[in-house]
This record gives sequence, C-alpha cells and structure tokens, in this order.
Amino acid sequence: MVCAGAILLAGCAGAAGERMGADGRGRSPAHASSDVRGPDRGDRGGLPPVVDHVRTRDRVVFLTYDDGAERDPGFVGLVRERRLPVSMFLTDSVVGPGYGHFARLRAVGASIQNHTLDHPALRGLPYAGQRAEICGQQHKLRSRFGIRPRLFRPPYGAYDTTTLRAAADCGITAVVLWRASLGTGGDLTYTRGEPGLRPGDIISVPSGEPASLTLTERTKRLMREIEGRGLRVGRLENYL
Repeated sequence: MVCAGAILLAGCAGAAGERMGADGRGRSPAHASSDVRGPDRGDRGGLPPVVDHVRTRDRVVFLTYDDGAERDPGFVGLVRERRLPVSMFLTDSVVGPGYGHFARLRAVGASIQNHTLDHPALRGLPYAGQRAEICGQQHKLRSRFGIRPRLFRPPYGAYDTTTLRAAADCGITAVVLWRASLGTGGDLTYTRGEPGLRPGDIISVPSGEPASLTLTERTKRLMREIEGRGLRVGRLENYL
C-alpha cells in the first residue's frame, strides 16, 4: 500500500501524532504506524520509502530500539552473546551524556540510526524546523561515531511529505516505522493485521517508560517469542 498526499492518513499512521506522552519525554506509542508502504524514490521525486514491514522470503524480523533512555549494562552483553543485529534509533536530548553506552553497543554489532535531536512530533512543522531536527542529529551522530545514518524514525510515528523531503535532504534513504511494539511488561501489540509475528516485521522497543522488566529481560522474552515462531533477527540495514 502506498500512502500518498499528507502521508498520515486514517489507515496509515492513524492518530500517532496526537498520542504524545503526557510527561513530554517523547516515547513511541504502541500504535504509531499502520499499513504504510511509502512512496518509491523513483516515482515521487526521490522521497525515501516509509516502511513498517519488509517484504522478504527470509524468516527474519527486525529489532529496533527507540530514544536511548534505557542504558541497561546487561543489554550490551546480550547483544554480544546472541550476536543480535539490533538498530538503535537515538534522540540526542534523551541520550544526554550516555553516548558511551551506545558506542559499546555499536562495538558489539548494533547499528546507530536517527530519531531527531529533541523528539518533537514533526508532522505540520515547517521544512526548516524538520530539517534542523533530522540533519542536526545526523551531524551529532557523525561527530560522536563518525557515521552518517541512512535510516530515520520520526517521533511518535508522526510525519508528512515535508518530513520525507527533509529526511531525503539529510541523506536518509528510508523512514522506519513498525508493525509490532514491545510493551514494558514484555508483551507485543500490533499496529495492523492479525496478531502474531510474521517474516519481515519491524518491531519497536520504546524506552523511557516505567518497566517491570529490564531491557535485557524484555528482549530475552521477545527472543523466545521470535524463535518460537521459527524466526530469527535480521539486520534491517541489509534489507532496506
């Protein structure tokens, strides 16, 4: 499905832009994306595609982690031991002084991607403001890690055509949403379709919410679900 025009339509990303955390910390909600199949670069003036699911015959799903508020030391060991190709979408104002933790994660195989400087809901903002948020984090991550991410996740899943233009101008090649989200208790919720993981699903693990389980514990529980369905974790960057 291709979501054209204003992009955030009923049946696409729904009311994601309105589902902002009451405390203003900017956590990705469980239902921030829906049946999004963004514009092809060649067909819509070079705009990046928007994806919540990858069409693939491989029995893989993709683990993505948002914001950077949780810096569980055990998670680094888990990623290293399980060789998990996780994608970390970082927000500068959330990570704060914690970039060293994500350098350690990157050293054991995690990828670092863009989630804006300050985690605003981008939809409806002027081009200059959206570009500053996206390009600003590109520059920040380049200075911290010497990399220029090509994947971007808009806060709250809220975006519009201006977001895609700004993202493209900042060197982004794909805008990443999600079909499944891991709750603080370790349970999955789905933005669309029948419940249950299927090959190609992108899974979001939000951070910053009070959790009864640590990030390591939630990820271990999620891995049991993934492996119980005969799936494995793929590297998202290799499929987009």
